[in-house]
Amino acid sequence: MKPYADTNFFTALFCQGPHEEASQRLLALASERGAAPYPVTMICRLELINAFQQAVFFTKSGVPGMNVSREHALAAEAMFFEQLALGTRWRQAVVSERLLERQFQDLSDRHTAKEGFRTYDILHVSSALVLGCNAFWSFDAKAKKLAQIEGLAVNPPVLKE
Repeated sequence: MKPYADTNFFTALFCQGPHEEASQRLLALASERGAAPYPVTMICRLELINAFQQAVFFTKSGVPGMNVSREHALAAEAMFFEQLALGTRWRQAVVSERLLERQFQDLSDRHTAKEGFRTYDILHVSSALVLGCNAFWSFDAKAKKLAQIEGLAVNPPVLKE
């Protein structure tokens, strides 16, 4: 198992959002199956910094299931980057810009006009494909759909989301 986890997986894991339990189960499953540390791209790292702060905004806006203070978001960010530096669960991954752009263009040309995929959906799935991952972990319906179309295993069916 070589999973790629997108930003909302990490947000759920660190900010106790609506999908926290499912993200914990995915993490346990990967550990049981001896998965190597998940690759985390620069795109994912940057998006995650903002996602932690969005969780604070969503909490203030009354989004159900969100309860993240500014302090919690900053602590979650620090914890994520500490774990990333250790490289035991996830590791920094560098994706060739040329390969990523080529993969992105291919996916967009083949699927976006029909399915309406967003840029970040395509970037994450393209990254997973370029990195040779065989599983895609996400709680975003559009990203999961694109990953499935491209043959990636998406959140094992034993998980209830």
